[in-house]
Amino acid sequence: MISPIPRLVAGRTFAAFASALVPTTLTLALLRAGSSGDLGLVLACELLPMLLLLPVAGVAADRFPARRVVLVADLVRAAAQLATGALLMTGLDGRVPELAALAAVTGAAVAFGTPAVRTLVAAAVPQEGRLRVNTRLGVATGLANVAAPAAAGSLSLTVGGGWASLLTGALFVLSALTLGGLRTGTVPRTAPRAAFGAELRAGWAETRRHPWFLANVLAHGVWHLAAGLLLTLGPVIAMEDMGGEGSWVVVAQVGTVGMLAGVWAAGRLPLRRPLYGVAVGAAAQALPLTAFALRLPLPATAAAFFCAMFGLGVLSPLWETEMQRRIPLETLGRVGSFDTLISFAARPLGLAVAAPLAAAVGATVPLLVAAVLSAAANLSVLLLPDVRRHPEPTRSSVLR
Repeated sequence: MISPIPRLVAGRTFAAFASALVPTTLTLALLRAGSSGDLGLVLACELLPMLLLLPVAGVAADRFPARRVVLVADLVRAAAQLATGALLMTGLDGRVPELAALAAVTGAAVAFGTPAVRTLVAAAVPQEGRLRVNTRLGVATGLANVAAPAAAGSLSLTVGGGWASLLTGALFVLSALTLGGLRTGTVPRTAPRAAFGAELRAGWAETRRHPWFLANVLAHGVWHLAAGLLLTLGPVIAMEDMGGEGSWVVVAQVGTVGMLAGVWAAGRLPLRRPLYGVAVGAAAQALPLTAFALRLPLPATAAAFFCAMFGLGVLSPLWETEMQRRIPLETLGRVGSFDTLISFAARPLGLAVAAPLAAAVGATVPLLVAAVLSAAANLSVLLLPDVRRHPEPTRSSVLR
């Protein structure tokens, strides 16, 4: 039987590239035709449904075949982006509320697609191959995050943002067609299907059964909060103290290389306890936070950012693989949705409070506090016995 892995990787690559096209397309279109206030409204309308619907989406990912949930989510995103493209082509005068409504539809689809993809990988790939597949998916996502903004910018500036949105919609259609027909085994259930509310409560009960998971999720929330501070204050410090706009570009590019290198290395590091790699990789964020706070020279700051992004590249596939190994497949969608919820909520909070904090006490103190908290929160999980042990993998159903 033909392996589902190439189809899985191809479908996720289409979706990753499409997802990375959206922010740049919307930003350029709204800043050229509207205002920063309109941009904030549209982005908020996309984020809010994500946060509200993620717990519901987790139940859907466990209740229905993951490939069908992904299929519907990608088709909804495709429809929203095709409609966005038509809207941008006809002009945005007085039509920002329509664009915000389409952004809300996109956010809802993202909420439903995210937990289902994790379940789909676990259902389609045998345990021994998941780290390799998660690494490939990480590389594809990293490359998409590099190439897609440039592609969206080029399309927006040459033929218009509408065409960029139409391309995004077409890519989501390709993702839906690729992943929607993916063959997987039947997810084993140890209990009969219950009412929606009961399954939601059961998902939270399963989440609390894994102290290693809760500790890591909270630590990752601190990481994302600190990332919001770094991404807001870092460019300002780079421009003012490190040589101008080009210095932040250098730091960002070095970080991209570091992330891709980390993803590549994740499947090759001889780690008997992968959660150690997750903790240390996340704690490395303290390095650039400290470098920017102390206004270190550009080479040192860029090296620190490389280390942090290398750590992020390592931890992402390791974390996904450990979740898929330690958490029963029949509850993976619900449990994983809490991880995504904390991540989606914490970073915008960091972005929102960065400027007021810097105005009140300067940028140095918030960055140094964030560095200490990020390192302490992520390294403290190593104290848990569940993190130090190497448990047997949970039973799962895969296409053999």
